[in-house]
Amino acid sequence: MKTTRQQSIFKKIIVSIVVIGLSVPFQSCSKKIEFEKSPVVPAARGVVKISKNSNKNYIIKIKFDNLAEVDRLEPPKNTYVVWMVTDQKSTKNIGQIKSSSSMMSSKLKADFETATPFKPVKIFITAEDDGNVEYPGMYTVLSTNNF
Repeated sequence: MKTTRQQSIFKKIIVSIVVIGLSVPFQSCSKKIEFEKSPVVPAARGVVKISKNSNKNYIIKIKFDNLAEVDRLEPPKNTYVVWMVTDQKSTKNIGQIKSSSSMMSSKLKADFETATPFKPVKIFITAEDDGNVEYPGMYTVLSTNNF
C-alpha cells in the first residue's frame, strides 16, 4: 500500500516536470510588447507579439484598439504604415493598415500580421499619404521601445 502511494506521488512529480519542461520553450519563443502611449492619438493602444516559425522567419502580429481613422487625423492622411527597425539598424516598411470599414470596425479595432526574415528590435506606426513609401514620415502615431 505504501509503495503504491509512493509510485503515485512519483508519477505526479514526473508528469509535472514534463509539463513544465514542454511549456517553457513555447513561452520563451514569443515576445509580447505594448506600444507606448501615443501623443497623436492618446486613446490608441496596441500590442505586438513576435515569434519565430519553423522557417526561422519572425512572425509579427499586432492588435490595435481605439486607433482613429487616418482621415480624422490633423492633417488627414490616407493610411497607417507599420515599420520595423531591424537588429542591423535598418528601417523597413512591413505593411499598411487600411483604414476602411473592412479593416477597422466601428470600435476602431484593427489587426496586422506579417512574416519577415529580419530580426525586429522596434516597431512603430506612421500615418502616411501613400502606403508604399520607403522612408517613414514625421507623423509617428504609435511606437514601442527597443526590445
